[in-house]
Amino acid sequence: MFNRNKSRKPLSELEHLVMDLVWSRNTATAEQIREALQARRPMKESTVRTILRRLEQKGYVRHRVDGRTYIYTGNEAPQSVAARAVRGIIDRFCGGSVEELLVGMVDNDIVDERELERLGRRIARRKDKSKGD
Repeated sequence: MFNRNKSRKPLSELEHLVMDLVWSRNTATAEQIREALQARRPMKESTVRTILRRLEQKGYVRHRVDGRTYIYTGNEAPQSVAARAVRGIIDRFCGGSVEELLVGMVDNDIVDERELERLGRRIARRKDKSKGD
């Protein structure tokens, strides 16, 4: 069984395309995904099923069966997956330091001062809220 605390293999570009569709629809079948990708990335339904099976093995999706059709759902929100990916980047490139990552993002004009101030206010509100609990 899949353990959420265990690190997962990252998503390939194609897996990410499929996950975006699963997340945007909440549930999806292989045929729905194949149809949605037809204009950008035509592929056979069997290929889509293989990608979905791989995503399930990696722990990103689960399925239920309706008749003979597998209906896929994401195991967690895209923000959670993104946060874990960023944690991996912080661990690998910044020695585990969030501060080092943020300083690098500011130095390289990825995050500006206004965004940092908004983030600081949001953190302060969350701290105040948790103190009241």
